[in-house]
Amino acid sequence: MNRNKKIFIVFALIFFGIMVYVSYDISSKTTFPGSKPQLKERIQDEILEKDSTKNIDSDTIK
Repeated sequence: MNRNKKIFIVFALIFFGIMVYVSYDISSKTTFPGSKPQLKERIQDEILEKDSTKNIDSDTIK
């Protein structure tokens, strides 16, 4: 194998490694489209949880 081919293979492996990492990162932060009806309920639950913790924190500061 000549030098240019080795360099190409190294850069190709680095590129594919980055693509796998980016794909995993994006997929871990998104939801499956089939769960969209539940998404509104989960968002409301998260908002309620944040509001309740915000009230607790503000009460303890006073």
